[in-house]
Amino acid sequence: MDPRRKRLLYRCQHCGMKENDILLGRFAGAHIGDLGEQQLDQLEALLQQGDNDLYNWITGKAPVPAAHDLDLMAWLKKFNNTH
Repeated sequence: MDPRRKRLLYRCQHCGMKENDILLGRFAGAHIGDLGEQQLDQLEALLQQGDNDLYNWITGKAPVPAAHDLDLMAWLKKFNNTH
């Protein structure tokens, strides 16, 4: 695995809020190798957001801002709704 993906996988598994560690960590563990460069950029941008915002967006408790309402977010939400 390349260094960028390793770093992102670690960050997804150690976000701060335990719930996000599970939501993002499981997704990254299953799909980090499948993400293209643009999706990796989107993931890096998501990880810069607040824990509560991320949790609410992924779980559908709050609308996702247009800047983050991209294919990666749709994939994250779908993954976490089926697992």
